[in-house]
Amino acid sequence: MAPADLIDRVRTHTPSADLLTREGAMTVTVDHRTHDDAAQAEEPVSTKQAVLDQLGGTSGMVYTTLPVVVFAAVVPFVSLAAAIGAAIAIAAVLAVFRMWRGEKLMAALGGVFGVAVAGGVSAMTGSANDFFLIGIWASFAGAVLTLVSLVVRRPLTGVIWNAVHGGTHPWRQDRPTLRIHDLATLAVMALFAGRFVVRQWLYLADSTTGLAIADTVTGIPLTALAAVVVIWAFRRST
Repeated sequence: MAPADLIDRVRTHTPSADLLTREGAMTVTVDHRTHDDAAQAEEPVSTKQAVLDQLGGTSGMVYTTLPVVVFAAVVPFVSLAAAIGAAIAIAAVLAVFRMWRGEKLMAALGGVFGVAVAGGVSAMTGSANDFFLIGIWASFAGAVLTLVSLVVRRPLTGVIWNAVHGGTHPWRQDRPTLRIHDLATLAVMALFAGRFVVRQWLYLADSTTGLAIADTVTGIPLTALAAVVVIWAFRRST
């Protein structure tokens, strides 16, 4: 075969540089789109996990409830100081257990600090009911804060979502997204308001046992329900 014929056959069966370039560009584009799709699919899961982490998860809420239950269970039979000491001791044991499981020091000690502050208020006033006083007024403050955020058209859950995602999204200009966060913030406000009304009524009725029961019933179930709504709003926004 003549050299000229050989060169012609090679040119005929070899893809051109332009074709290779186009195929490479298509491959990069497909890979880029696949990567973006995967990131979008994973983002709601990450958002959900972030919200649950802020709540401390189910175990975190149980850790918060146990010292309260212990306090209410023993205070009718022992002195107020002994009941406070028992609640703090249980909180400390739970903190050690949480650190043993690998949780962060500040997250584990937060429960001990909260119980100690509540116990300090109760010890200063000499009333067992005042063990719940900080929680009652914290619920009131939460209800007022979320209500104000709705009135000024900056629903709190939307502000938090925007902050988590860099604070650069014009989410308030998108009516469906704003409406979603109105509903989510309203759910959080209902949580705080419900907890305040029920526990304040029991506080005025001088029912320590009722306060402990209300703290448990309006704590984990209502918080979980509000979290579901907030997660839904975050996912729709994403």
